[in-house]
Amino acid sequence: MFSINPFATLSSSVAPIIMQSYVVIMVLLVALGTIYDTIHRGSAKYFFSNWGKAKKSSLRTLGGGEMVGHAVKTAVANVALSSEFCNQKRRIAHLLGMWGFTIYALATAVMVFQYPTPTSPTPAIIPQLWWLGAAMVCIGGYWFWFFIRVDVLAEGGSPFRLMRADMFVVLLMTSCTVALIWAYLQGIESAWANVSLGIYLILTTALFGSVPWTKFAHMFFKPAAALQKRVAIADGSRSNLPEPADKPATLGDPRRHPSNY
Repeated sequence: MFSINPFATLSSSVAPIIMQSYVVIMVLLVALGTIYDTIHRGSAKYFFSNWGKAKKSSLRTLGGGEMVGHAVKTAVANVALSSEFCNQKRRIAHLLGMWGFTIYALATAVMVFQYPTPTSPTPAIIPQLWWLGAAMVCIGGYWFWFFIRVDVLAEGGSPFRLMRADMFVVLLMTSCTVALIWAYLQGIESAWANVSLGIYLILTTALFGSVPWTKFAHMFFKPAAALQKRVAIADGSRSNLPEPADKPATLGDPRRHPSNY
């Protein structure tokens, strides 16, 4: 079951070129949606404007080696390990979702483009990674949704309350959930496989087609913002800014004065 490429078995009723075209269209939707989000919200304009202002107030110029070092640290700490999360539960849930989706998406691309039919046998590890990635998304997503969300824990809000900001998480975890259901039904040749496939396609299209209205594009800006912050601290341009509110005040800090409480 876990070693079977569900897309290869689907090729008996859906031509591989159709599946491949669908994947390409989803990639284009993400690219166009991100570009639209950047222009509509002015994210890129604000980012480069802010970076330019920071460079003008920098106390020293960083060398090429230092820039590479900060880029590597950002890639490892902020991207790969999500070190910006202070809450360990949120961090683990985020890592499960992020890395799960990455594994799931890459495995999907390999199965659809490299091994689209039964005549080109798929190495067992590829479908297994696909199942693992989708399962990681589901575990991280449902754990976050029902047990970690702030409004559920602190305000007693219903976990079923949906807001615009929730679209990305909800669509991602439901799409992966239905993907697993479809792969199982496809593997046992159930009559319900086509129904689950239709739902899977609807949710997946909604996920990638709603990029301008969800936090999907946010993942492309976070690493750049984290790198900018590291560079600003290193070149001194951040030295005149107040410390973050969550940083404990030290002895002698004016924030410790009774009048400030």
